[in-house]
Amino acid sequence: MNSKRFMWSACIIVLLFSLFYRLPVIQLDFGHTIYYLKEDHFELRWIHSVEKEEWVEVYQREDDELILTETYFKTFGAGVPSDGEVIDAQDDFIHMKISERLSEMNLTVSENVKTTIISNETEILLYEITNDYESVTISIEYLPIWEYIGGEFL
Repeated sequence: MNSKRFMWSACIIVLLFSLFYRLPVIQLDFGHTIYYLKEDHFELRWIHSVEKEEWVEVYQREDDELILTETYFKTFGAGVPSDGEVIDAQDDFIHMKISERLSEMNLTVSENVKTTIISNETEILLYEITNDYESVTISIEYLPIWEYIGGEFL
């Protein structure tokens, strides 16, 4: 009799845990569709409209914020951070250490600049997911376990 009671109690605890426990994800909200990234970091890549060179920003998920931790590019020009610390690198890019905290990021996607996210070595071509010059809001969301298991992850 006690083992049945124990099993029911354990089931209720597991059920309550699954109802209230939430897992953090990076949310990409296109307005009409929402996708998620399970990873806690990603790279945002695009071709700079003036320099015509690739530009990369590295983001880390920490609690309820996105943190821009690094940026790298090939030439100094329009939009280059003026207060970042230059990091030694062995490639053709200028690397800068940044520490900018964002609660969310609003991004305009364009095929002209090939707006892309790299997550866990997977390229997500945002310009193929949505129309040219549409916006995507990138933020942190906490999903219940059942949504985490059945969500639309990229």
